[in-house]
Order: sequence, then structure tokens, then C-alpha cells
Amino acid sequence: MIRKAVIICTVLCMTNMMAFTQAKTIDKGQRGHHVQKVQTMLVQQGYLKDSADGIFGRNTELAVRKFQKSKGLAVDGRVGPATMSALEKGSKGSSYSQYTKGAPSKYTRAITMHATAYSSQDPGNGNYTATGSRLKKGIVSVDPKIIPLGTKMYVEGYGYAIADDVGGAIKGHRIDLAFDSRYDALQFGRQNVTVYIL
Repeated sequence: MIRKAVIICTVLCMTNMMAFTQAKTIDKGQRGHHVQKVQTMLVQQGYLKDSADGIFGRNTELAVRKFQKSKGLAVDGRVGPATMSALEKGSKGSSYSQYTKGAPSKYTRAITMHATAYSSQDPGNGNYTATGSRLKKGIVSVDPKIIPLGTKMYVEGYGYAIADDVGGAIKGHRIDLAFDSRYDALQFGRQNVTVYIL
């Protein structure tokens, strides 16, 4: 009877330990803010070219493997405690820190909008916005009737930005997010996002 109780206790303890370990691992197929945080750090450190969309897909897995290999970690494409610690250490003091803080806790309103992406490398685009700023990541093209120019915001899956451009096709609840390269803009594609007005 005692032996049976010990076996049951051992099995339960091992099951709980496995569940704890799995909960601490971010893996392919998962979605959410925890995935977006990992992706943002990978983008920031130059391992991921995609946007931080919160979906752990093939490109994110490849970026994790590349990061793990460069840091001498076990290369399994999964973000466990050791990989997360190395990612967080590498993120401190980055010049991209303004884009990696996560969704704000304080904002005036949140709007769901249809987002597209553009860059100065796109055919017909120049290097400057309608207000004269250099076109780069962090600039958003808006309909000034919906979001006034100069408005600071946080865009889900993109980061902190400012409304500093307008476009002929950008009307109503549409925004166009600037990227530093045409490749990055194409990787973002089109998606519905939540825009937090600061």
C-alpha cells in the first residue's frame, strides 16, 4: 500500500514538474503577448526580419535557433529560461528600446484599424513624409480626420510611433506603417491591429 502511494506521488510530482517546464517554454504554434515580446527582442537584436505579430511560426523558430547558436546555447528553436535570459540581457540598452516596451498601461483610447505597410524604397515614395520628416520606422500615415497629425501612439505588432504622414488611400480606419526597408514592409503585409492613442 505504501509502495503504491509512493509511486502515485512520484507520478503526480513528475507530471506537475513537466507542466511547469512546458509553461515556462515558448514554442512553435503558440500565440500571444509572450510570443510578441520574444519576437520584438529578436527583431531588435537583428535575428528576425518579420514584424512582432505574436504568432510563433517557422521564421520565429529559425530566428530563435540562429540566436541560440550565436550565444552557445542548446539549439532547439524553443525559448526556455536560458534563451529568455540571454534575449533579455541582449535587449538592455538597445537603440530600438522605444519599440520594445510593450503595450502601454495608460492611453486615451484604443481603435481597431486596418494596417498596411510602406517604405521609402517602394515605387513612387520619397524619403520624406508629408510634414517633412525623414521616412523611417516609427512614422505612421493616417487620416487626420480620425487621428490628428502629431499624435503619439502604440500600434500592436509594430511599436511606438507618431502620426506624421498622410496618403491618398489612407481614409477612415486605415493606417500605413513606415518601415526602414521594402522587405520589412512586405513582411508585415496587411493586418488588423489595435492602435492605442497616447
